[in-house]
Amino acid sequence: MKDRVEALSRRMRRKKGLRKRIRGTAERPRLTVFRSDKHIYVQLIDDLAGRTICSASTRAKDLRDRVSNGRSKEAAKLVGQALAEAAVSKQVSMVCFDRNGYRYGGRIKALADAVREAGLKF
Repeated sequence: MKDRVEALSRRMRRKKGLRKRIRGTAERPRLTVFRSDKHIYVQLIDDLAGRTICSASTRAKDLRDRVSNGRSKEAAKLVGQALAEAAVSKQVSMVCFDRNGYRYGGRIKALADAVREAGLKF
């Protein structure tokens, strides 16, 4: 239990440092990631207006059937592709990547690579 509390506090400290530098605008929204034990969630956020432009997750209806395990890199790739398609349909081509304090590897890296391959630029 103590290890999980320490890991969460380290992530929150990293998150705080990242959020000082990253702000989303209408032209370049912030792509933020949340990784739970079972699923992965991403959003495009315009911080100036305080609104979410689009989102995707392994719990979304269109991805729920295609994903057997929400904890896999393949699931993260599908979520990244779905978000990029939604963003391109809303005329968004550039984003600021907010990894939300998570280390850049595994599911986070797979999601970022899928978003890049689908046409968004960081």
